[in-house]
Amino acid sequence: MAKNLLEQLRTMTVVVADTGDIAAMEQFRPQDATTNPSLITAAAQLPQYQSIVDGVLLDARKELGEAADESKVANLAFRRLAIAFGKKILAIVPGRVSTEVDARLSFNTEATIEQAHEIIAQYDAAGIGRDRVLIKIASTWEGICAAEVLEKEGIHCNLTLLFGLHQAIACAEAKVTLISPFVGRILDWYKKDTGKDYTGADDPGVHSVTTVYNYYKKFGYKTQVMGASFRNIGEIRELAGCDLLTISPQLLAELESTTDELPRKLDPAQAQSLTIEKITVDHAAFVRMHAADRMATDKLKEGIEGFSAALEKLEALLAKRLSELEAVVAR
Repeated sequence: MAKNLLEQLRTMTVVVADTGDIAAMEQFRPQDATTNPSLITAAAQLPQYQSIVDGVLLDARKELGEAADESKVANLAFRRLAIAFGKKILAIVPGRVSTEVDARLSFNTEATIEQAHEIIAQYDAAGIGRDRVLIKIASTWEGICAAEVLEKEGIHCNLTLLFGLHQAIACAEAKVTLISPFVGRILDWYKKDTGKDYTGADDPGVHSVTTVYNYYKKFGYKTQVMGASFRNIGEIRELAGCDLLTISPQLLAELESTTDELPRKLDPAQAQSLTIEKITVDHAAFVRMHAADRMATDKLKEGIEGFSAALEKLEALLAKRLSELEAVVAR
């Protein structure tokens, strides 16, 4: 019997689940899992996870005391909630989970490092080793600088919201563990900007990740590439062979139900044979290259604002739920 696309993909690429839904992870059994504020917010509203949310809220209230206002309790609870989901996820997946630093800290190196330490301390307290956790940080210059410090401390990082080669090179030079270039969001920008539709290898998101992958393999960087934010399985097919791909449950199901040949498109040996110019990316070059890349400038700003808005929505939901819980207790 012919293998489906998901089975074939797993022979050449580490498959990661792009979801906060525990049930989806149990169904597809990925190697790793990655979440973001939007996914955690969506998962936190599902009835099956209400007990996790309520437990985190009550613990946060107990930790801060009765005098603390609901917004402060909600902020602490959101930070604890990501860890609570992370622990649940790690009971299912054999590999790693990515837990994200507050996107509102994306331009603050010291605050990013401080929150990363807080996240790792919580996993340490739960008996979960650093080899199973990736700290997820936006690929701003300040975020990359924070990741460089954390990696030297043995804390592994996943640099997200990555759209340009300048970001990727800076991450590799900082020796980060993993980057997550956003395939679908790049496609979205170009479709809107040009009015064109793109398929296959012509997809700008596919082209961007292919360029980064080949650059890393050509020059022997250890940083791994994890394509993210897919719009269709055609993009996934074009990136078969990438180090990792993080895929939504919907597209995992489509891959699983499709039987066809899946040729390898990305290969380290092929990258070695390519003629590629090595580029030096210091702070000045990063700023210059970022300003020259309209797509990366727009999408990084939009991504940080979107994740920040998702966090604010989650905090509002948590504050509302806390009021409900305390009203029940007061009766």
